[in-house]
Amino acid sequence: MTALPEPSSGAATTHRVTVLRIGPRTAVVLVLASLIGLAMFCWPLLSPPEPEAIAHGGHAPLLFVLLLPVVLAVVLAEITEGGLDPKALALLGVLAAVNAALRPLGAGTAGIETVFFLLILAGRVFGPGFGFALGTVSLFASALLTAGVGPWLPFQMMAAGWVGLGAGLLPRRATGRAETALLVCYGIVAAYAFGLLMNLWFWPYATGDGTELSIDPEAGVLDNLHTFGVYTLVTSTLGWDTGRALTNAAAILALGPAVLTTLRRAARRAAFTAPVTFAAPAGPDDIGIGNTTGTAPEHGTAATAAPGRPVPPPAASSTPSRP
Repeated sequence: MTALPEPSSGAATTHRVTVLRIGPRTAVVLVLASLIGLAMFCWPLLSPPEPEAIAHGGHAPLLFVLLLPVVLAVVLAEITEGGLDPKALALLGVLAAVNAALRPLGAGTAGIETVFFLLILAGRVFGPGFGFALGTVSLFASALLTAGVGPWLPFQMMAAGWVGLGAGLLPRRATGRAETALLVCYGIVAAYAFGLLMNLWFWPYATGDGTELSIDPEAGVLDNLHTFGVYTLVTSTLGWDTGRALTNAAAILALGPAVLTTLRRAARRAAFTAPVTFAAPAGPDDIGIGNTTGTAPEHGTAATAAPGRPVPPPAASSTPSRP
């Protein structure tokens, strides 16, 4: 087998390998699951809790915490319905393990998150289905590694899945520095969006009741949305989210081109999109009847005759023999 040549430059560098294909039915399931997940994130605006529920509840509604993993499982099962290629499974496991190992290096320090830049680059190279699966699996694995399992974990998994999904849906035309700039901008936007969503589902219980930043069950959606905007700006956007955005931008600028090249080379080596073909079985004419070695006889050599038949004499050579 000959190795595929490395692309030098141009459009070939933005070639994307769709490791986990998203068919029409899978796309419908993914959209419906995303809408359900978004409703779970936005529940404080859609159904504001009463003060008594805030005072006696230490976490988000248990129904959402239990239902969201089911939604994630349905989406992952639908994405891998056609069968998960062993090479794709190995690649998913390796990248998820790398992300799980990278996250403890920065999580908890000024919002520095080292888990998203690899997720964005992998989603860019391997497609939206792989990006969604990598985001959910990476956050689950890192939570087990860092003892970060809690009611927030399903929400983190869904939000990270959306980050990888969005990276796989970015335009393919960008190349070189334009592609790096596109990924940097996406990393910044994704960092702030992730922080906003994670704040939204926990907001009523983080502020309690009766403060200027608390949710008001009697107010309208716009009033509560304005209050939430002030809350997330003060508590998260100017601190943790900005640290996450700067980390994404710096990591993609410094390591993005090299990591993209490595991932694309791995995709070509693995040949995820190569069609599987089967050769026709060898017949008697291919191996030669009576050839004890199983190979066709060479020209100018005596062949072994079938049982009961005389061995034919060798053909006379036209080249005169030397004395």
